[in-house]
Amino acid sequence: VVYQLYQTFVNKGFATLRFNFRGVGRSQGVYDRGEGELSDAASALDWLQTIHTDAPQCWIAGFSFGAWIGMQLLMRRPEISGFISIAPPANMYDFSFLAPCPASGLIVHGDKDEVVPPASIEEMIAKVAKQRDVIIDRHMIQGADHFFGTQLEEVDQAVVSYLDRRMAEIDAELTKDDED
Repeated sequence: VVYQLYQTFVNKGFATLRFNFRGVGRSQGVYDRGEGELSDAASALDWLQTIHTDAPQCWIAGFSFGAWIGMQLLMRRPEISGFISIAPPANMYDFSFLAPCPASGLIVHGDKDEVVPPASIEEMIAKVAKQRDVIIDRHMIQGADHFFGTQLEEVDQAVVSYLDRRMAEIDAELTKDDED
C-alpha cells in the first residue's frame, strides 16, 4: 500500500519521500508509540522542503499507523495543502485532535477491514467533516481488507482521481488570488 501510494504521487509529478518509521525495515531506533515517529515525519518533511523550496503544494499521505502520524503532522504544519489517509486506525488511536481539520483530504478504506472496522472510520469522518470549508472525501473499496490485497489498483484510481480534482481546484484558487 505504501509503495503504491508513493508511486501515485511520483507519477503525478510530486517531489516525494517515502521512509520507514524508526524500528521498521532497516531504520534504526525502536517504536515510540507515535511520539518519536511524529518527530521523524516532521524531520522528513523539513528535509524534503529544503530540497524543493519552490514546490507549489505540500501534501501528506499515509497508510494505517502512518495515516495517524500524517494527520497529526497536518495539524502542526499549515503549509500542508491536503492529505490522503489510507485505512487510518480510527479504532486504535484518538483522532479528536483533528477538530478543526485544517485541510481537505481523502480517506480510503475497505469494507471488509477487520483491523479498522468501517464504522470507526465513519464515526471519525462525521466528527471531522463538520468543519467549514474543509471537505473530507471518502472512498470505500468493496471487498477490501486492511491491506487491500488485489484492490491496490482501485486504491490508486481513487487517489489519482482525487488528486486530479483537488490540484485543479487549488490551482484555480491560486490563479484567482493572483488576479485579485
